[in-house]
Amino acid sequence: MSVIIGMDSHKRSATIEVVDERGRVLAVGRFGTDKAGYADMLAAGRKHAQRVWAVEGCNGIGKHIAQRLVHDGEVVLDVPGKLSAQVRVFATGNGRKTDPVDAHSVAMVALRTPGLVQVQADADLQVMGMLADRRDELGRARTQTINRLHRLLLELLPGGAKKFLSAPQARALVATVKPRDIVGKTRRRLAVELISELEGIDRKIKSADKDLKALVLARGSTLMGLHGIGPSGAARLLADVGDICRFADRDRFASWNGTAPLDASSGDQKRHRLSRAGNRRINRTLHIMAVVQLRNRTEGRAYFDAKKAAGKTSMEAMRALKRRLSNVVYARMVEDQKRRKVTGPGGHSGTTLQSSVTDLTPDIGPSDKPLPGPATNHPKPLVSAAPRHKGVP
Repeated sequence: MSVIIGMDSHKRSATIEVVDERGRVLAVGRFGTDKAGYADMLAAGRKHAQRVWAVEGCNGIGKHIAQRLVHDGEVVLDVPGKLSAQVRVFATGNGRKTDPVDAHSVAMVALRTPGLVQVQADADLQVMGMLADRRDELGRARTQTINRLHRLLLELLPGGAKKFLSAPQARALVATVKPRDIVGKTRRRLAVELISELEGIDRKIKSADKDLKALVLARGSTLMGLHGIGPSGAARLLADVGDICRFADRDRFASWNGTAPLDASSGDQKRHRLSRAGNRRINRTLHIMAVVQLRNRTEGRAYFDAKKAAGKTSMEAMRALKRRLSNVVYARMVEDQKRRKVTGPGGHSGTTLQSSVTDLTPDIGPSDKPLPGPATNHPKPLVSAAPRHKGVP
């Protein structure tokens, strides 16, 4: 008999519920996520020969558990949080949220929803994702350091320094300042220390970009050939998207990354509004791509100007440009993956039921379709085989 093991995971604990193919609850349990607790949970699951693990948030809090299960040869499905939330709303208990209820909701989603994404451990994409995260952290650290440096330079120099400031430029400016009082000397010393920190961050960023570029090229991707996408953006796209063929078309991809507008029409008024949903990291990558294209004489710039000439506002034209760039990126990734299947070693099958552990689940509901205490390590069997939560579809 095949079973679904729904899991509500946290940093130090995980609650599971085992249900059969008719939705009857067979066992529940709460385990620690340390080595001993994980081993007990895995043993409890392996009591059932035909099993599938359903984990909520395989790109978030459930990522560490999902990776360990996949590496141990288990079949893991990524359950979107919005689907389990919908099941919980229709269950008894007035939408009450507890770990057992969440595990039950996850199991029911996996049982009743076809086409959920199966998590796959792709070592190359995992490494790429980690390095892309590190590159983003370095970028944020550089921005913070520059802001602190600007504050000190404003007090050292009349009018401060220019907005876009490099470490050599800042060092040259500080060299022209020779304060005589202790306050000025201290301020200058702190500025020199920040410049040294900035130089160190710049070296790390350069090294990270070099590593990411090598990984992207080794993957056979041509994303860096698109104007506005560098090593960091290309790596982020590859790591978060995983298998581009799991998206049925470019509209689904746009809905997933948040560039597809949402219908906000009412009566005779037809209008759309900005979507705040989707993968915000990919949305940011597309936004940077759009900004870079607007700074140069590109097709993106011409498209933006045409929208402005047609009466669109600057924000509306930018949204349209990001949607257009989403289509361009989707087409390029599809081409790269097709070529990689034919010519590249280790090509993927392209099935829509698999994804990298590092990605976000792309399942799109009808309303999202675009327009263009301490853990215990022993499961507790139930006396009755009837479902614990009535009213679950």
